[in-house]
Amino acid sequence: MARRRLPARHRLREVREGASPSLSSAPQGVHEARQELGGRLRALRQAAGVDGRTLAGRLGWPPSKVSKIQLGRQSPTERDIREWWGGGGGGPAACGEPQAADELLILLRDLDHRYAAWRRQLRQGHATVQRAWAEAEAAARTIRLFESGCVPGLLQTAEYAAGIFQRNSRLHGSRPDTQAAVAARLARQQILYNPGPKRWHFVITESALLYGAATPPVMRTQIDRLVSATTLPALRLGIIPLRRRMPVSPAQSFCMLDDDQVVLEIFTAELRLGLPDEVAVYRKAFDMLAAEAWYGDDARRLLAAAAESWV
Repeated sequence: MARRRLPARHRLREVREGASPSLSSAPQGVHEARQELGGRLRALRQAAGVDGRTLAGRLGWPPSKVSKIQLGRQSPTERDIREWWGGGGGGPAACGEPQAADELLILLRDLDHRYAAWRRQLRQGHATVQRAWAEAEAAARTIRLFESGCVPGLLQTAEYAAGIFQRNSRLHGSRPDTQAAVAARLARQQILYNPGPKRWHFVITESALLYGAATPPVMRTQIDRLVSATTLPALRLGIIPLRRRMPVSPAQSFCMLDDDQVVLEIFTAELRLGLPDEVAVYRKAFDMLAAEAWYGDDARRLLAAAAESWV
């Protein structure tokens, strides 16, 4: 005997009651998190008995948008989710009652917390990003940073920083606000000299001193700035020598804000990881890398040799 199909309102209730109010507690990549959100939206659409093309028509979307969201290839906006549930432009309900979107908005905000596309961040310019970093640094008590490709922003000279911002602007096609961005980065650096309990631990590779991020004179001045930084009382600066046997692969630079959050910058986005298991792995990796670094006089000898190489 065929199973009787439940009315749409009951099927919607089943989906809602079976859904967690947050993303899976297992550590996820951004792609997996986006897929989970898309899968929830697809299940809710199916429970409402609405096919993808009909939903797109009700909302005035191209059918490809519904498909991309459901497959995790595109992140929906908060408006998209509310329209998915409540219909568009005051029209008929798309997949249910508008208030039922609240739990899905929690999923979206968790995803947005983990992934911030550079294209979106840089609409207001690089200076805005620098000011946001200043706020995050002011709120943290301990900051640990590993850098393998360039000098950390808090230790950059104005000329070196200008070269970095110009390079990033060319890559992303963002507004070239180099002068304002440099000023904002230099303003961030004042926190290194403020009295108080805040502590910094930076570890960089010797190779970061040898990459041509700027002209030789700028590189020599920049390295001299690092020498001075080794004497700051609140900052511990370590350099990992070349040809050192690394305990972990230094595949990515990252910053740890206290033991609560890890921030990684990739070509397309800034990733913010906050699950305890994720943070614990990065803390362990940082400690292992820091153990291989040279500090004090040993670090200054490496810096002097790097400066001499820029002739």
